[in-house]
Amino acid sequence: MRAEFRKFTLRFITPMGTSRGVMTERETYILRLTREGTNGPEIGLGECAPLNGLSVDHRPDFEDRLRQVCEHMNQGGSADDLDLQAWPAIRFGVESALLDLARGGRQRLFDSPFTRGERAIPINGLVVMGSIEEMLRQVVEKAQAGFTCIKIKVGALDFDAECELLRDVRKRCPSSRFELRLDANGAFAPEAALARLERLAAFGVHSLEQPIKAGQRAALAEICRHSPIPVALDEELIGIAMPEEKLALLEEARPQYIVLKPTLVGGLAAAEEWIRFAQRLGIGYWVTSALESNIGLNVLSQWTSTLEPKMPQGLGTGRLFVKNFPSPLNVADGHLHFHPQASTPDAARELALL
Repeated sequence: MRAEFRKFTLRFITPMGTSRGVMTERETYILRLTREGTNGPEIGLGECAPLNGLSVDHRPDFEDRLRQVCEHMNQGGSADDLDLQAWPAIRFGVESALLDLARGGRQRLFDSPFTRGERAIPINGLVVMGSIEEMLRQVVEKAQAGFTCIKIKVGALDFDAECELLRDVRKRCPSSRFELRLDANGAFAPEAALARLERLAAFGVHSLEQPIKAGQRAALAEICRHSPIPVALDEELIGIAMPEEKLALLEEARPQYIVLKPTLVGGLAAAEEWIRFAQRLGIGYWVTSALESNIGLNVLSQWTSTLEPKMPQGLGTGRLFVKNFPSPLNVADGHLHFHPQASTPDAARELALL
């Protein structure tokens, strides 16, 4: 088996803004594993895409570590021998590429009603941060496109103006027909968070992600206990790898939901461990991309389909880039669809040459 990788830079159509700053492009590494199969070369693809400002492995030596991983595999070493706990993005990429290869290298990693084209995944419509007027325009577009769950980021603009935006949103998208999710990306100060959540509750909010910066465990637990809006943990999960640490966080904070981004938490198996602990404690969850390219998004979507999700997932990010890789995924009427005819050995080989 031959392991190699290539770096790509994807540009956003519209700069991606959060309370942490603005991104205009996204760097990613595509891992390719090749072996000789019965009918010629089989190619497994995985994506290693640490996210600047969030991933614990977004480090200057990331590329060196990925190169070491490839050299280890090229010398006949097993991926199981590698200690990738501190490298969650690489772990996800290796896991994905090996899974793809094990399934024949067709980029169809799981067999499910979704990958057979029989069932779609409900997704939220993501509103990209911009001016108040621009965000309201996006909300209207999402509603017209068939989304019944809309996600809006808060905390980066004037809070009063954001509340006015949400008031306008509810005039156009009543709570009887539209679910509204908010994401603060840790923007609220602990001492002000509950007061802000009280104001936001007036808009019939389904949930709010990461109200305060990660690492403030006692304050977070207090907010989760008293918030009038269900709290979802996102950034709080990053960097926690040991099972006992995962369980300890959930037991102390007791959030209503957790948001799983396999690129940031160490891959599919690591995300499944979070799910098991959450279910034990009666905590809900959904899966969200970490702005991967279509290669990583394809893996995430197929895996998510095996969880048989009922609530909207955060997987509608494939259209955010000026150019992206070919994909069997398509968004229509607020759902993510998989087209089996677009996932063939020839298509996979063509994609691997990019």
